[in-house]
Amino acid sequence: METFEELVEMHYEALYRFGYSLCKSPDIASDLVQQAFCIWAEKGHQLKDKSKAKTWLFTTLYREYLRLSKKGKKFIGDDISELEYSLPAPAVDNERLLDGKYAVYLLGTLDEIFKAPLVLFFLQQHSYKEIAEILDIPIGTVMSRISRGKELLKTAFHSKKEGSHNKVIQIKKIGGNNG
Repeated sequence: METFEELVEMHYEALYRFGYSLCKSPDIASDLVQQAFCIWAEKGHQLKDKSKAKTWLFTTLYREYLRLSKKGKKFIGDDISELEYSLPAPAVDNERLLDGKYAVYLLGTLDEIFKAPLVLFFLQQHSYKEIAEILDIPIGTVMSRISRGKELLKTAFHSKKEGSHNKVIQIKKIGGNNG
């Protein structure tokens, strides 16, 4: 069994990224993580299966976020692209980097019911079962929301790319006529 310090060391960063993806504020994300660990310090001993500590912490953070949202707490910040993810890149590919940043931006614009499952699955690498436990929804709903969220992202991403591609073509045509 891990000590409290080991638990913090193992899960703080992932919890912070999840909290930030929900509220888009570094300060509030830190508060959410600290609150989750405070609740763990008070009630964590009640968890019978200590291997579920990670899921318990994510669930607690998510519930604290919902509690704050219901109180009408406004979350400042609107750019989740500031959140850094340490995914190894084989080579710098500027187009892919820009596409990735735009995809993270689009993720931040999604409705909460799609955003939370997508973040937990793709950015935090939780299983469907863990996501169902964290969000307290059936596993089929998790699968459905991830699928629907991916479609919404794909549609938004492709419509933006097609729109910018058309603008480039129009600019070239105009430039070609004048030169």
